[in-house]
Amino acid sequence: MLEVEGIQVYYGDVPILRNVSLAVSEGEIVTVIGPNGAGKTTLLKTIVNLLPLGKRGESGGKIFYQGRDLAGLPPEEIIRKGIAVVPEGSRVFPDMTVADNLRLGSYIERAKTGQQETLDGIFKLFPRLKERFRQKAGTLSGGERQMLAIGRALMARPTLLLLDEPSLGLQPLLVSRVFEAIAEINRQGTSILLVEQNVYRSLEISTRTYVLENGRIVLEGKTESLIGNEHIKRAYLAM
Repeated sequence: MLEVEGIQVYYGDVPILRNVSLAVSEGEIVTVIGPNGAGKTTLLKTIVNLLPLGKRGESGGKIFYQGRDLAGLPPEEIIRKGIAVVPEGSRVFPDMTVADNLRLGSYIERAKTGQQETLDGIFKLFPRLKERFRQKAGTLSGGERQMLAIGRALMARPTLLLLDEPSLGLQPLLVSRVFEAIAEINRQGTSILLVEQNVYRSLEISTRTYVLENGRIVLEGKTESLIGNEHIKRAYLAM
């Protein structure tokens, strides 16, 4: 579904991602773990062309979605092709209601068909959003804002969902609820690329895992085989 091939990404002349390759197949949850500053958020931004590949005069690698090259496409066109993003930090429009935040997610043509059905599915995932439907988003708790951010992305009816640190700053009970929702979204047919610092919980639900350190992929494989890796146990699971 998604193929990232040898991408190079820079901030100015400073390399952030160096020859990074990964793939997400249909039906998978693929997790990217790594320390702060490793380039995980940069990776997601690059996939949807919020950051350019390479430097001037360099190719910078390739990104394909369902076999189509995404090079040069504006972010809104990439969203139309079926990729949705939930950025880090529970970003919502605080002065708008929950209802209007959700409706913003369905602005593309294919999402307008079956909008109510999609909304009903989101309410099953996150009943709290139905309770808060007419409230301004700025009045929600941190966990409720994260639910709203995920719900808004789902309103676009994506086939691939990119999630950036969805459990960041949440209380343990809400962390569990968010990870349960991610697993359910996947069971309903949406493939997921998950960037997450809660390594233990993300490994529980993922099919495959990539370890990104200093802008490079240093480990990759099926999650079940990586859980026993000594580097992962020492660096990320405190074992």
